[in-house]
Parts: sequence; C-alpha cells; structure tokens
Amino acid sequence: MPPRKRDKKSASPSPQPPSPKGKKRLKKKLPSSSDSPTRTSPLWDSPLGFFLSPFRPTTTQWGARYMYVSFALIIRAAVALGPYSGFQQPPMHGDFEAQRHWMEITTALPISKWYFYDLQWWGLDYPPLTAYHSWLCGVIGKYVNPEWFELDASRGCDAYGLKTFMRLTVLLSELLIYIPPVISFAKWTGKQYGYFPTDLSISAAAIIFQPALILVDHGHFQYNSVMLGLALLAFVNLNHQKYVVASFFFVASLCFKQMALYYSPVIFAFLLGLCVFPKINLRRFISIGVTVIVSFGVFFLPLILGGGMDQVKQCLIRVFPFGRGLWEDKVANFWCAGNTFFKFKLRYTSEQLQMYSLTLTLAAILPVMLIVFFNPKRKLIPWAFAACSWAFYLFSFQVHEKSVLVPLLPSTLLLATLDGNVISLVTWINNVAVFSMWPLLRRENLQLQYFVVLFLWNWLLGNFEPSRLWTATLPKSIFWRLVVIGFYVGMVALQVAEYLYPKVDRFPDLWVVGNVLLCAPCFALFWLYTLWNLWDKRGERA
Repeated sequence: MPPRKRDKKSASPSPQPPSPKGKKRLKKKLPSSSDSPTRTSPLWDSPLGFFLSPFRPTTTQWGARYMYVSFALIIRAAVALGPYSGFQQPPMHGDFEAQRHWMEITTALPISKWYFYDLQWWGLDYPPLTAYHSWLCGVIGKYVNPEWFELDASRGCDAYGLKTFMRLTVLLSELLIYIPPVISFAKWTGKQYGYFPTDLSISAAAIIFQPALILVDHGHFQYNSVMLGLALLAFVNLNHQKYVVASFFFVASLCFKQMALYYSPVIFAFLLGLCVFPKINLRRFISIGVTVIVSFGVFFLPLILGGGMDQVKQCLIRVFPFGRGLWEDKVANFWCAGNTFFKFKLRYTSEQLQMYSLTLTLAAILPVMLIVFFNPKRKLIPWAFAACSWAFYLFSFQVHEKSVLVPLLPSTLLLATLDGNVISLVTWINNVAVFSMWPLLRRENLQLQYFVVLFLWNWLLGNFEPSRLWTATLPKSIFWRLVVIGFYVGMVALQVAEYLYPKVDRFPDLWVVGNVLLCAPCFALFWLYTLWNLWDKRGERA
C-alpha cells in the first residue's frame, strides 16, 4: 500500500520561536497553585478523611460542609445533655447560674444598674457586648417563659426548659459566629497552599471538632465561641486585606471578653507594620485608627447614655479585677507550677507579683511584636497569634484554666497546613489542653463527656491507627517524639493513679498539682515552638 498522506490539519508545523507577545500571553495563562491543586493533607488517610472522601469532586463541597457541620452540632448537643457548672450545687450554682443571672439583670434592670447590682451574686464582670448578648438572650427567654428570669426570685433555677433554652443559645451563637469564619479561614489557607477541595473540608472539620471548646462551652457552659469567632473574623479579614473590617471585628471581640487582649499586641504590630512598610501609608493608619475609636465608642455608647461615665468606670473595674490574685484554681502556667516550689504568694505582695507578671509578659511578647511589625505577612498570622497568646497564658496575671482556649484557637488553625509535623504537634497540644482542664471537668461530673470527646477527636484524626503512628501521629524529630510520648505516659499514669487512689489525705491536691506540673512544661515548649517557627518563616513570601 502506498503510504497515507498526512492531513494538513494534523501535520505538525515546523517549530517556530514564540513571539515576545506570545510569551507574555503564555505567562499570564500559567496556572497558579490554587488553580491546579496537587497537594494532599496529611489527614487524608484518617477516618475524618475517609468520611469526607465521597465529596472529593469540587461540585460536592457544599455537601461536605453540611455533613461535618451537622455532625459537629450533634456532638455538641450530645455533650450538652450532661451536667454543667454548678448543676445542683448550691449556694452559688456555678457559671450556668452566672450566665442566666446576667440575662435576668439586663432584662429586669435599667442599664445604669447592670454593673452595680448585688455584686456578691455573680455580678456582671465582662465587657458591654457580653451584656448586650445576655440582654438579647434574656428577652427571647422571657418571651418563652418569664419565670426563668424573674429578678431575684429565679436565682438557682434549673428547670428543664431553661436548661434546654440556655444550651440552644450557645449552640446557635457558635453556629452563627464561630463556624463560618473557621470554614473561611480553611478555604483561604487551602488556596494559598494549593489544596484539593476536599482537603479544605478536612481541615475545617478538624478545627471545628476541637475538643476543648466543645467541653467548655457545651459542657461547663460558657459563650467562648462568640469571642473566639469575632477574633477569627478579624484574622480572616486580615488574610483578605480588609484591615478596617478586621479592626472592627477585633474590637468587637475585645468588647465581648477581655481575654481577647491576648491577641491585641500582634494585631497592633501587624497593622502598624502595614502602615509603615514598604512605605508610610498615612491614609491606612488614619482609617484603622478612626475605626478602632468609633467601634469602641459604639459599643460603650449605651453604657454612657444609660449611666454616664460612672457606669463605664465600674465596667472597667469589674472587667479587670486585679484584687483576685495571680491565678484562679490550679492553672498549668508558669506562676502556678512555679509556686509549687518557690511559694510566690508567700514571698511577694500582690502588687509585686503584678509587676513581675507584667515584666515577664512584656518580655515574652516583645519578640513576637517585633517580628510581625517588620514582617507583616499573612502566612505568619496563626503563628504570631499563637506565640503571643501562649506567652500571655503562661506569664500574665489573673489566668484561669479555661483561658487556654485563647491560645488554642490560633494553634488549632495550624491544622489547615500541609506539614505533618505541625499537625501532629497541634493535635498533641490540644490533648494537653483538654487534660489540663480535667480537674475542672471532673469537679463538674463531666468525666464521660471528657473521655468520649477526647477519644472521638483522636480517632477522627487517625491517632489510634498503628499504620499512622510513626508517619503521622508522632512528629519526626526525636526530641519531640520523646516529649509527646512522655506526656502521654504521664497522662495515663496520673489518670490511673487518681482512679485507684482518689483521695490522699496527706496531700489533698496531689493529682491536681501533678496535672499542672505535667501540662505547664508542655505549654511552655509549644510556646517556644511557635516562636521559633514565627522567626523561621518570617522571610517566606506573604
């Protein structure tokens, strides 16, 4: 057969060098990492990744979100079925009664009396946005059943309907304010690192299932998710370069709970750095400054109109109670752990301890502020907020065990990275944080919730699978492997010893002190780890 002639259309033209114009067009069409994802999360082979694997196509990501958010709400509702802080424990009844009482006084009294009324019975001691949130919940609750919030007569009320209503307010607040920015943060991080779409869902779900927040807000009973959600909205808007909006949300977070101050040095240094580098941007500086001042003014205006500056002064006195002491209960930080050996409270006055605490805290956060000021890069955001807030938790004044939720938020956001070492250490520090709250949760009869939620978190992330033990569960560094394994051995030993010998007459606080002495060094090491990573990553592209 004679050879077939090639069709002109199929014939390969002789290679021609592309024109300069063509080169430019080609350069513009090159896909970015976010357009062609090629990287996979280390959590892909975990049970959490397995559950979300049917939603791998991009078009089904909405289904993945509905699935893990629904599952997260079910877990929270299940925890909420258990006891809460102060359940059937007169005379003060705990944090549940405190939150209910604030709804009572904000709906029954004029605003001028909110921060003055009967301070011995759970006086209001949070900033004004908490008071407004309590007022809104109280108005709705009074519509359902006015007896739940009758002034004075309702004290200690633990009606079943009230418990259901209060639990629902926490659930709804978290669904509206905390979960959406978690998803948004994971989505932004995924685009930066070039994730597959399902990896975004895995990261968001891992963050949302954080056990410590579930146990405190839905077990113990508080509204920490509102403050953390508002702070996270600020982080997300920093990522999207919406600095004015970020400033507003951060002020809102501060005006809901003063613990958001743990983040304030970083956001101040970050925004100031953006106003100075690469050149001075006076317009940005003024717009951010005006936003901060106006936002504070808006949040405090009802207090000023309702009670004048005396009301604002009383609010600040209640919000910053320096007379309470260096820490509350037993908390796994530098002061409480060190007091076991050095007896700070016996050697120094409260005023001296305040000064020492301030000095140590400033020394610990100064490197973070300097790094962020000279390198205001978005990829540093979770590392910077984690390093700064861990420093506050370890060294600042008036810390309690639930304050660990503040540094845990930016630390847990690091689950959205692709670094297996980072993910293994973030998982570990979450376990340390939950264990550090064991004395509190045990005191409130939340032992079942503690074990189930902690087990579920580790199982979802694949920490019980032998095949993942040396490749994903434990970090690669020998040093960190020894630290992590040492903690788990100590944790199990303390839990077993406390179960076998619940009371030691000679040392009534033996197991609580053991908990503090085990967890505090872990927190300190993780703080140094975040500080080192912040320094190491400062030169990376934003």
